[in-house]
Amino acid sequence: MIRSIRTYVNIFGGALTAKPVLNKAKKLKEAGDVAAADQVVHQKIQSWAKTLTSKSDCEVTVVGQDKIPTDTAVLFVANHQSNFDIPVLLGHIDKTKAFIAKIELETMPLISDWMKAMNCVFMDRSNVRQSVKAINQGAKNMKEGYSMVVFPEGTRSPDGQLGDFKPGSMKLATKAGVPIVPITINGSKDMMVKGSWLVRPAKVTLVVGDPIGVDVVKSTETVDLAQMVKNTIEENLTL
Repeated sequence: MIRSIRTYVNIFGGALTAKPVLNKAKKLKEAGDVAAADQVVHQKIQSWAKTLTSKSDCEVTVVGQDKIPTDTAVLFVANHQSNFDIPVLLGHIDKTKAFIAKIELETMPLISDWMKAMNCVFMDRSNVRQSVKAINQGAKNMKEGYSMVVFPEGTRSPDGQLGDFKPGSMKLATKAGVPIVPITINGSKDMMVKGSWLVRPAKVTLVVGDPIGVDVVKSTETVDLAQMVKNTIEENLTL
């Protein structure tokens, strides 16, 4: 229980005390220095996420970080085991990124301000028209150089087993013309079991798969692309 309380204090307390950094980023953006604003946000978010996972007794190991392209935006596609997947990815994957996030997070105090500063896109999966709009916005972000993260299962797995990968999420890459980088998340399910808010210690491994190049992304049907990515993630999954 103490660990859980400490974690939530770090989540919301960190977002609150970092408000001056967010204000600095906004001023830089208003002055036209978007690159500097993005860097300020990225550095603060990564630092916060690493602190959060550490203080939550989460030990993170990354395998294959060097496979991530450095000269282009990418679509990171990952399995979804826990609410902690987001800070784990933010803190330990060394590339500026934003998320395709569920619409409910858009109204979360403090957290939503940071997500918007990162260029996160909020999706209402129950609304087809809004989902299409979100996909288009995510693709636009990647064309402008911002990498995105999507969880194609659409929800957290209760036991770590992979669910169906929604082919529509692959349209982010096909519309933007960017590589797909599969990421397998192992062990985050042990930090916070679905349906519980208790935080437990865990060892989490992120395995970066071989990127799927733009030529393959553009020439492959989204259904086949989703299965291809799922197969790669599943190969590296340890339950």
